[in-house]
Amino acid sequence: MPPTQLTRQVAARIVDYIRTEQVATGTRLVERTLADHLRVSRSPVRNALRLLADSGAVAEAERGGYTVLDLADLRLELTEDAEDGVDESVYLRIASDRLDGTLPDRVTESALTRQYALTPAQLNRILRRASSEGWIERTPGYGWEFRPTLTSEQSYADSYRFRLTIEPAAILEPTFVLDRAALEHVRDQQQRLADGAIHELDNIELFNINHVFHETIAECSRNEFFIEALRRIDNLRRLVEYRRSLPRDRGVVRCREHVEIADLLLAGRRTEAAERMREHLSSVTTEKTGS
Repeated sequence: MPPTQLTRQVAARIVDYIRTEQVATGTRLVERTLADHLRVSRSPVRNALRLLADSGAVAEAERGGYTVLDLADLRLELTEDAEDGVDESVYLRIASDRLDGTLPDRVTESALTRQYALTPAQLNRILRRASSEGWIERTPGYGWEFRPTLTSEQSYADSYRFRLTIEPAAILEPTFVLDRAALEHVRDQQQRLADGAIHELDNIELFNINHVFHETIAECSRNEFFIEALRRIDNLRRLVEYRRSLPRDRGVVRCREHVEIADLLLAGRRTEAAERMREHLSSVTTEKTGS
């Protein structure tokens, strides 16, 4: 799998740390020390060090860990990572401002450029991303219009109760045909998350993986009304989920439940899978909405 956004950002921060502290070539890098300094868990530090090893910035030490090599050739890569970090930060600020009602339904590129101190290239990347995720769309000229999203606590809670109704029902549809290859793929993703990869991802990446899991199952129903309804709900709740995610230890539990549901479906036990999906969504609803 390609490195995650978090892995690349931590790698950039490690290189910055090496340069700022003038760490000498050959010095051994200790995961725990870096994790404490960067205030992240050891897992993303470990993955970042592997990425830096692939880039030739560090080398594996004989007794484990990594040692510092030459950073002279990493200037371009660091610049790209820094730009990614700026894009991510502003992207989340725009999403948050939209949820808080401080951005109007329609905006212009010039207004966004001024408000968020962006270059045209940065704004273009951010708007392309938001458009691809379905929460903003271009209007004629240089304008953009935000699409409807969930903004109130009540609408957010209602979205979960709606999912609690349609997702178990989709599994029990008479037209349900299991896409084994697709389900095995998303099941493996959930297993990797449960095994620890969840600690390497930000809320955006985690939301994207999880909504694909649920939509993959719904698509097996072959009922376009179920499928389209779930996709619409996912787009509506996307921005809320970006800043409201379960603590990672609870997220691990939910990923394990995803694996259980997938295993039941792969074994042909649809009735049990539907009930497990109902239990899963009930628990998530309580945790995220308190209802």
